[in-house]
Amino acid sequence: MKEAQFKDVQDRMKKVASILVSQPEPKNTNSPYYTLADKYALKVDFRSFIHVEPVPSKEFRKQKVDIAEHSAVIFTSRNAVDNFFNICKELKVEVSPDMKYFCISEQTANYLQKYIVVRKRKLFTGVKTALDLVPLLKKHQEEKFLYPCSNIRKDDIPDYLKENGYDFNEAVLYRTVASDLSDLADIKYDIIAFFSPSGINSLYTNFPDFEQGATRIAAFGPTTAKAVHDAGLILDIEAPLPNAPSMTGAIETYIKLANKLS
Repeated sequence: MKEAQFKDVQDRMKKVASILVSQPEPKNTNSPYYTLADKYALKVDFRSFIHVEPVPSKEFRKQKVDIAEHSAVIFTSRNAVDNFFNICKELKVEVSPDMKYFCISEQTANYLQKYIVVRKRKLFTGVKTALDLVPLLKKHQEEKFLYPCSNIRKDDIPDYLKENGYDFNEAVLYRTVASDLSDLADIKYDIIAFFSPSGINSLYTNFPDFEQGATRIAAFGPTTAKAVHDAGLILDIEAPLPNAPSMTGAIETYIKLANKLS
């Protein structure tokens, strides 16, 4: 962090009493956000700044992707799973029982049970990131892969497949769009936590004249941090940190210092 930016962040360190998390409220009552709220007597609200909308079947057809001609599909999220099976149902595409499923994580693989009997299918599971899938993909280079995704997606998997000569098609099945946040127009928070560049885009889609003022901005991941800087905002809290790998950990580290100085 540049010296001038560091000084700005230091000068803005005031007591934190309220946080807006730009994600849906956790279903888990043991969420670290609730622990943080109780520990520091904070008001913590949740509001998804973005949501997913399916691509209409008419629009999907224009992509000229024949799902049935693929022998394997790569899933990187639950949204990809939902929209893949939904478009198959809508278009009356029968998914072959021999289809191979490559899932970025165990969580995504488990979610497949909503649509198929997992134990009867050929399922390959990574650990967490796209890189974890590479060893599995290398063992199945003869497959014709389908990569269902959003209009906003990471380049890692498509770039790997392209650079290594895999036979694959990309299918945009859903869009990530800004949610309506008009009811938040007159509500102020000490911290707003963002998790993707789309969240920053939604902020300005809803409030084109947004002025940061004393509101502290927290960002998770380098691409989100870049979006904060590109928007001309001051990034007060960056996660993950070496000593705080989660957003809640980074926020708590900040609160300990800010509330002590106030």
